[in-house]
Amino acid sequence: MSLINRVKALPEGFVWGASTAAYQTEGATTVGGKGKTMWDDYLVAQGRFLPDPASDFYYRYEEDIRLAAESGVDALRVSIAWTRIFPAGDDAEPLAEGVAHYHDLFACCAKYGITPYVSLHHFDSPKALFDAGDWLNRHTIDAFVRYAEFCFREYPEVKNWFTINELISLAHSQYIQGNFPPSHRFDVESAIQCQHNLVVAHARVVNLYRKLDAELGLGGRIGMVNVITPAYPATESAADKHAADLYNAFYTDFIMDGAFKGRYTERTMELVNEILDANGARLAIEQGDMDEIAAASTQNDMVGINYYQPAFIAAYEGESTNSFNGTGEKGTSTFKFKGVGQQVTMEGIPTTDWDWAIYPKGIYDVLKHLAATYPEMPVAYVTENGLGHKDPEPGADGIVADPERIDFVDAHVEQVLKARSEGVNVQGYFIWSLQDQFSWANGYNKRYGLIYIDFDNQKRYLKQSALWYKELAATKRAS
Repeated sequence: MSLINRVKALPEGFVWGASTAAYQTEGATTVGGKGKTMWDDYLVAQGRFLPDPASDFYYRYEEDIRLAAESGVDALRVSIAWTRIFPAGDDAEPLAEGVAHYHDLFACCAKYGITPYVSLHHFDSPKALFDAGDWLNRHTIDAFVRYAEFCFREYPEVKNWFTINELISLAHSQYIQGNFPPSHRFDVESAIQCQHNLVVAHARVVNLYRKLDAELGLGGRIGMVNVITPAYPATESAADKHAADLYNAFYTDFIMDGAFKGRYTERTMELVNEILDANGARLAIEQGDMDEIAAASTQNDMVGINYYQPAFIAAYEGESTNSFNGTGEKGTSTFKFKGVGQQVTMEGIPTTDWDWAIYPKGIYDVLKHLAATYPEMPVAYVTENGLGHKDPEPGADGIVADPERIDFVDAHVEQVLKARSEGVNVQGYFIWSLQDQFSWANGYNKRYGLIYIDFDNQKRYLKQSALWYKELAATKRAS
C-alpha cells in the first residue's frame, strides 16, 4: 500500500537528504585522543543523561549510511567534531585517528552514492576554548578559522561546507534560555555579542574558503545554517505586532542581515537597540568586523534553513522568565523576554509533547520572506525539519509505526515545494534526523529519526517514515 499522501512527486534534481550531528550520534567521546567539548563535564554534573555511546555512529556509520541509501536518501548532513581533530581547539598538531576517521566517513558516503554536506561546528566547542569564554573570546574565532583551513585543505573530497550550525541557537540557548552551557538566563549582552562574533567567524571562514578555492581549485561550495523561528503577533494589536517585530529582529534579522546584506540594517538595529536598552546591554563591534562581514556577504554559495516551529508573540511588560520543557511533559514551557514579548499558545494550532507548535505554513512563510528580504541570498536548502516524538517500539514485522512523523514531514515538504513553485530557489530538503540520536537538552526520549535505535543494544530498525521517504525519492527517477 502506498504511503504517499499530499506530496505526490519530488522535482527532478531535488536533493532529498537527512541530517546528523557528530556529538549527537558518534559516541566514542574519548577515542583516539578526542578532547572534551563544552558538554562533557556539564552533562556529568547534570546527572540526567550522557552522550556515550549515543547512536554509536563513530563505529556504525557504514550501517547507517547503507540504511540511508536504502531509504532513498541521496545527501547526508554530518559534522566534523572539532575536538577529534584538535582536542583543545588550537593545538599545534592534529590527531591522526580523527583525521583518518572523517576520510573514511566521506569515502563511505561515496560508496553508497550519498553526497556529504559537512558542518564545521555543530554546538560542540572544545572545552578549553569554552572555558576561556567560547565565542565571546575573539581567540575562539581565530582558532576556528585555523581549524577550518585545515579541514578545507585536508578534505578536498568534500564539496559542500557549512560553517556554523544555527548561530542563533547557540546565542539563545547559552545566554537567554539557559539550557546549553554556560546556562546563563537572559544575559542579553552576551547573547547579542555572541551573535555578532559568530557572524564574524562565519564571514572570516567564507572569505578564507574563497581565497583557498582560488589557490587550490577546491571546486566546492560554502554557506551557513541558521534556524528560523518566525514570530507572528498573537493578535492584530499594535503592541503585539511590535513585540513580534522585536522578536524577529533579535532572532532572525540580525544574523541574516549580517550574513547576506553585509551590514545590520537601520531598521534591524533600531529594534535590537530597543531590546538592548531595555536590558541594560550593549554590543561591541571591533574595527574591521564590518569589512569582513561585507566581503563575505556576496561570497556565500548556499544557505541552510532549519525550521521546526513558529513563535506566537504577545506584548509583555514584566521581567524575563522562562521554563524549558526538556522531558516531554506537555504544557510546562513558558518564555517571557523583557523588552521583547511573551510566547503564547494559539487555539487550533497543535503542539508536540515538548510544546513545539506544529505549523507547516510557517516554513512557506519563512522561505518567501527570506527570498523577498534577501535577494542577495544564494540557493537555499531546508537543512533541518522534523518531528520529535515518543515513538513506539518496533512491531512484529520489525517496522516502527510513526504515521505522525510522515504527516508532519509531508505537510512541511508540501509547503516547501509550494514556495519553490512560486520562485523561491530552494533545491533540497534534509529531514532531522537520519537516525534517533542523543539530544542536547532531552537525552534519548525525544526521537526524530527515520531509523529507530534501541539504545540498550544499538540495534537498528526502519520506521514507516523511512519507507515513505524511499517511496517519495523514487518519484524523482520516475519524473
